[in-house]
Amino acid sequence: MSGQIVTETVSDKESGTRLDRWVKRRVPVTQGQIEKMLRTGQIRVDGSRAKANTRLETGQQVRLPIMDADATRPAQKKAERVSEEDRQFIRDLILYEDDEMIAINKPAGIAVQGGSGQGRHIDGMLAALGDGEHRPVLVHRLDKDTSGVLLLAKYPKAAAQLSEKFRSRDMSKVYWAITVGVPNPPFGQIRCWMVKGIEDENEEDGYRVIHPKARGRRCSVRRRASRAHVIRSRTMR
Repeated sequence: MSGQIVTETVSDKESGTRLDRWVKRRVPVTQGQIEKMLRTGQIRVDGSRAKANTRLETGQQVRLPIMDADATRPAQKKAERVSEEDRQFIRDLILYEDDEMIAINKPAGIAVQGGSGQGRHIDGMLAALGDGEHRPVLVHRLDKDTSGVLLLAKYPKAAAQLSEKFRSRDMSKVYWAITVGVPNPPFGQIRCWMVKGIEDENEEDGYRVIHPKARGRRCSVRRRASRAHVIRSRTMR
């Protein structure tokens, strides 16, 4: 390291970011190096020692050593690893965008996140939607074979706010389902016991038939707990 010390102010968009992740966006260091600088007091928040998992707040002053004159420029390695095909693919999915979030139309057949046997997935393309400094993050999931609106938060603060809305059930989800047979009555509540003792699994679902004259009945299902496998199970009963 050059021994040069800089002090930067946490912006409103960065509020809620972990300290170690905030540092990595500014200096090319490993997690181990960050831990060492924290232990030795080279990195400080508002003049005090801090831990790697400290959540930063707007206006806080972070002091850190830098490697060279260009070290505080945000890294763009992840964005560069997204193929041009995937960049265009993910951008074409955008339904809505503002300063805090992006809504995309996830098609059926592609996973939201990577995992065993998963190659191409939405999470692996999100760097293409970033601004070079911040990468959009997922705040909820959809099954691989489910299509629908997927919300992405542009910044940590927005991610925390959206996640809280899902946790507090202040965010309403509506699923469209195709059923074999005619739901009778054409609208109402589904009440059946899924798992004894697990409250979220046993809450009622509201449903309404959208196209009553079709062979397969297209229904809208409003689920408070928002678990797709519960909807599938209940529409089979």
